[in-house]
Amino acid sequence: MPVRAWLLHNRRLLPAALDAVAWAAGLFAAVLARYGTDLTRRRLAGLLLAGALAVVLQFTIGHARHLYRGRYPYASFEEVRAVAVTTAGTAGALLVLDVLLFRHPVPALAPLVGGAVALVLMLAVRYAQRVRRQRRRRPDRRTAAPVLLFGAGEAGAVLVRSMLQDPNGRYLPIGLLDDDPDKRRLEISGVPVLGARDDIGDVLARTGAGTLVFAVANADAELVRAVRDRVVAAGAAFKVVPSVSELMDHAVAVDDIRDVQVSDLLGRHQIETDLDAIAGYLTGKRVLVTGAGGSIGSELCRQIHHFWPAELMMLDRDESALQAVQLSIDPLGRLDDPAVILADLRDAGRIREIFHSRRPEVVFHAAALKHLALLERYPGEAVKTNVLGTLNVLDAARDVERFVNISTDKAADPTSVLGYSKRVTERLTAWTASHRPGMFLSVRFGNVLGSRGSVFTTFSAQIADGGPVTVTHPDVTRYFMTTQEAVHLVIQAAAIGRDGEALVLEMGEPVRIAEVARQMVQLARTPVEIRYTGLRPGEKLAETLFGAGERDHRPYHPLISHVAVPPLDAARLRVLDPGAEPASVVDTLAGLCTAPEPRRLHAAS
Repeated sequence: MPVRAWLLHNRRLLPAALDAVAWAAGLFAAVLARYGTDLTRRRLAGLLLAGALAVVLQFTIGHARHLYRGRYPYASFEEVRAVAVTTAGTAGALLVLDVLLFRHPVPALAPLVGGAVALVLMLAVRYAQRVRRQRRRRPDRRTAAPVLLFGAGEAGAVLVRSMLQDPNGRYLPIGLLDDDPDKRRLEISGVPVLGARDDIGDVLARTGAGTLVFAVANADAELVRAVRDRVVAAGAAFKVVPSVSELMDHAVAVDDIRDVQVSDLLGRHQIETDLDAIAGYLTGKRVLVTGAGGSIGSELCRQIHHFWPAELMMLDRDESALQAVQLSIDPLGRLDDPAVILADLRDAGRIREIFHSRRPEVVFHAAALKHLALLERYPGEAVKTNVLGTLNVLDAARDVERFVNISTDKAADPTSVLGYSKRVTERLTAWTASHRPGMFLSVRFGNVLGSRGSVFTTFSAQIADGGPVTVTHPDVTRYFMTTQEAVHLVIQAAAIGRDGEALVLEMGEPVRIAEVARQMVQLARTPVEIRYTGLRPGEKLAETLFGAGERDHRPYHPLISHVAVPPLDAARLRVLDPGAEPASVVDTLAGLCTAPEPRRLHAAS
């Protein structure tokens, strides 16, 4: 078998053979630099001896470090470090042997100079091989679409490398854009930064790229809209990568690139997470989520699952929604899985039996009726589910370590049945906190983009039907957050909350609903009319996150405020009659929101 074929057949020996050649060349260069062309037979013999010793030492030390035994991917940074350490060790050992031998085979500095030259040659060969492999992996220019990326930061760099390592990829990155002047001459894997935001149109025209990918994982809404407007004006397609909160379990990749959504255009929140604190109360615990089939409940289940609870129990009265959330966590999951619990909060006996048999340690209570207009018509249903249903769960949760009641910004100075019912649950949770050993608290936040029944889904359905998109008032504003961001903060809030209080999540600046409608209409394929219909009963022109007398106090987390909640004795709910006239039910609910604290609590304080 020819030598070349034998070496190719024995791929692990090929790097060793190349390193041997590098040592021979390095030592020859060192001796040549010392003696020039005056190479006597004795000096050549010494060079051959030193070269043989270097090869033996390099292979021996390298073998001991698994350099030639397949531990390190070829031309990887790990292998570069191993090569450098092995070559340094070889040079040092060769120097010692040269000094100890009676007749020095080579000049004293030759092992060091030769080692340095050999190391450069070894790394050069590996670099050339790495470049050759990377070029072979690049997408085919004949089939891949040329794209530009906006954002030369971490997300952009990861995305460029991901694109360049997929020979069957859809995209071929040909340039980057970034507003940071320090990145103007930057290249990432050979892809140069070609300009900034104002250069988008010119760069798209000059390069012929038909798509721009927005690769800033947590950008504010203004930047997303500004870049999108320039891309659309240039006639190119605009894509985005998800926010960090959407990418909990992996780094950004080509498959994550998607069309822009209204949540991108309204803003993203950078969320700081104390993973140790979260893991401390979730990992290894039995966790129950009520309303697990809903938008918030299902996302809670998905995120809690990442923290390895001992058991995750998902409770809901909607069997189809339960199956959907189970399959989103475990594609092989079946409905006979004990993790799935079909039950109704209104059935107090069933709820008590579940808590007695399953013994949850942490409870996230997300089950509720939440459609404001419907609850205005049927306030008795809000009483049965939101108030009495929550009381059933609180009454059953006698031995839990932590109970988190999911509330809403409508509970702050409430004016609607939804707001009244959720404010009562906050007060009931605070009352339970003063009578139970576990920690009981509420978390309050605003509208969640993409949740079932939200303005986002309503507008989407209206646009799909050809319009019109109905907005109650041109000046109505609401707080918005994506489901992932809201749930991320809920889990974080539960780690730092104190007994009986309500934690208010930072929602950013309020957004005009008319602006949401305008942005969504712009994303539609055909023109859609926006029509104003007037405020509905119980609806505010602008929501507030804090009620009268509540202070924005953030002692532990920059995005989470802590407010005190006056407790409401559960015995006061005797005055509630869900079957009474709707107006009477609403008046009773409103009265419970402002009812004074139990007298004994005042005395204790």
